[in-house]
Amino acid sequence: MEAKAILRNCPFPPRKMRLLADQVRGQKVERALNVLQWNQRQAYAIYLSKLIRSAIANWSQKNTGERIEDSDLYVKTIMVDGAITLKRLRTAPQGRGYRQVKRSNHVTVVIDSLKSKESKKAEETK
Repeated sequence: MEAKAILRNCPFPPRKMRLLADQVRGQKVERALNVLQWNQRQAYAIYLSKLIRSAIANWSQKNTGERIEDSDLYVKTIMVDGAITLKRLRTAPQGRGYRQVKRSNHVTVVIDSLKSKESKKAEETK
């Protein structure tokens, strides 16, 4: 059983957030949280680690009888999409104005259990 969490309008550029998302994609949840905790981009990593913890909480709500430690959760998919772009004017010499673009993003995390992945493979072989 997989669980999903979505973060909308995160105030960082999607290109920079994808660098972190690529590091945790496919990793086990414990390892992904450790990677984010000790990452150089701490400001970005805080948002992503909270999102992964939210997905874990969503998974535990769906699977009430199972323990998180025994289920071998991993980050199945993580997507970073562009969101609202704020356009501002910055003063420039000789009465001009330069456009300043402030980008934001949407992040979607899907986690799944390795046990459910193995059981699906076993059903397909039968």
